[in-house]
Amino acid sequence: MKTTNYIPQILILLTIMASMGCVNKSKKVTETVTEEKNITAADILGNPEYLAISYGGYRQKSRDIQPTIPELKEDMKILSAMGIKILRTYNVQLKHASNVLEAIKQLKQEDATFEMYMMLGAWIDCKNAWTDQTPDHNIESDQNADEIERAVVLANKYPDIVKIIAVGNEAMVKWATSYFVQPNVILKWVNHLQDLKKSGKLPKDLWITSSDDFSSWGGGDSQYHTPDLEKLVKAVDYISMHTYAYHNSHYNPEFWKVPENENNLSDIEKIDAAMLRAKQFAIKQYDSVSNYIKSLGANKPIHIGETGWATISNGHYGAKGSRATDEYKQGLYYKHIRDWTNKAGISCFYFEAFDEQWKDSHNAQGSENHFGLINLKSEAKYPLWDMVDSGVFKGLTRDGKPITKTYQGDKNTLMEDVMVPNTDYQR
Repeated sequence: MKTTNYIPQILILLTIMASMGCVNKSKKVTETVTEEKNITAADILGNPEYLAISYGGYRQKSRDIQPTIPELKEDMKILSAMGIKILRTYNVQLKHASNVLEAIKQLKQEDATFEMYMMLGAWIDCKNAWTDQTPDHNIESDQNADEIERAVVLANKYPDIVKIIAVGNEAMVKWATSYFVQPNVILKWVNHLQDLKKSGKLPKDLWITSSDDFSSWGGGDSQYHTPDLEKLVKAVDYISMHTYAYHNSHYNPEFWKVPENENNLSDIEKIDAAMLRAKQFAIKQYDSVSNYIKSLGANKPIHIGETGWATISNGHYGAKGSRATDEYKQGLYYKHIRDWTNKAGISCFYFEAFDEQWKDSHNAQGSENHFGLINLKSEAKYPLWDMVDSGVFKGLTRDGKPITKTYQGDKNTLMEDVMVPNTDYQR
């Protein structure tokens, strides 16, 4: 009798425990889903588990030919395999950003583990920018309002993907003579977006910034140290600054010059030392911005919105110029920058994922076409050779081609294109 009474009790107990297990399991699943939906910019920026990159993905010589959704999904899979989880785009005037968002949405629907977020750029211009009329840098373009509104619409449509809106790209730096605006214009739109957050018309945890040259953020010439810039620093959620040792190998080459105490080094030792100085150049510019921000009494995170290194140049940075350009140097710079920023808790939107030939469409050898880590032949450049060897890209294609290595993976052939830095030329 005891035995027969005991068995049902055991069954009831097991049923209850199993039911509780299911509830707990269901609760864990729910919590996981909730956690994913609640991931914010604060969680991913500065987190080495969420590598960032600048992304265009244009294949052709004109942006009139937009990458298709299937092409964008190919790129997203490649970048995801590389450990990239945050993209930076530049404008919402064209369909590119909205198409990228749709591609990511589809990938997430196809695979619940797929994870990708975006820093959505809204392009800002001055009056008469990109026209045959003289740019008026004190008045903004009447197209800016529509650009900001488009960004707002996309941020609300894809809140699980868009975690940052960047107001303008190098829009305040004075060498951007075709379109730059005064800081008060950027401040106006940053405040507008912050107000939308406060009123519930944008997600409250969306971060707002502007992505600009280190000098525009007070790290260089004191002419940028204005009351409006001070207000802007305090208005943004974080500082997104650009630094380019590559371009400065021509425009500000003192760091690039081989010092006298290195004259007896071998060529490869001179090159390796120069690339360490390039890393220190970037760190110095970062620190200069940090010092200025602190001088204002502001406590804002600072991340790198752009930095990179080109692999081909028939201009200032090539064989007849500073000799900064080749895949070996790109490989060293990429490694140095990732090592530094990952250890320091800094996000780096490395420029850039893929080569894009529209940027200097009339000059195939122009450096702007060749900042990508992967070229238009679907070949991974030297910084990514190890990933090819380890099978990271196995089963993935770009434009129907598997990801292979440049120079057919022959480092000796690659090194034939590598030259010692040069500063003794006509600039």
